[in-house]
Amino acid sequence: MNPLLRSIALAAFVAALSIPRPGDAQQSGGMPGMRMPGTSRPSTGMPGMGMGETLSAVPYHPGLGELMTAFVQPRHIKLGLAGAAHNWAYAAYELDELRETFDDVGRLVLKHGSLEIAPATAATVRRPLAALDRAIRERDSAAFAVSYAQLTAGCNACHQSAGHPMIVIRSPTGTAPFPDQDFQPQK
Repeated sequence: MNPLLRSIALAAFVAALSIPRPGDAQQSGGMPGMRMPGTSRPSTGMPGMGMGETLSAVPYHPGLGELMTAFVQPRHIKLGLAGAAHNWAYAAYELDELRETFDDVGRLVLKHGSLEIAPATAATVRRPLAALDRAIRERDSAAFAVSYAQLTAGCNACHQSAGHPMIVIRSPTGTAPFPDQDFQPQK
């Protein structure tokens, strides 16, 4: 590259780094006339990575519904889709993630009303998860379908005992709810 062009490109690059992004002034200083509670996150020097963010001082404690919808339900769906596609490696991965997620939920939310979460989820999903593990290891589609149906029934039984019979989980149907992910096994 021509030395003059290289110098111009370098100058343009350095200038671009020094231009504030549209939201930086508002995020770091808050809204005019308002003091925003919280702490400022130090700059990482990388765009979009904590530059001037103001975080709330209030700790966020998601409720059981948020945890189930954001973490458990997607794992359940992905496990079902992977099993239906006979992608046993991915099904095993999602099964492990689902187990971890149930454990995490039980540690984060101890009780919902009078229902103790960790024992309730263990009682309703332990056996189906073990059966799914066997089916995945044996690459047994029929056993997978039966144990996945048992897992889903366990979820619904837990919803019933928690006083939320309107929350009904089922096997994923139709088009994949994760349109950006391929559930077919890789060759």
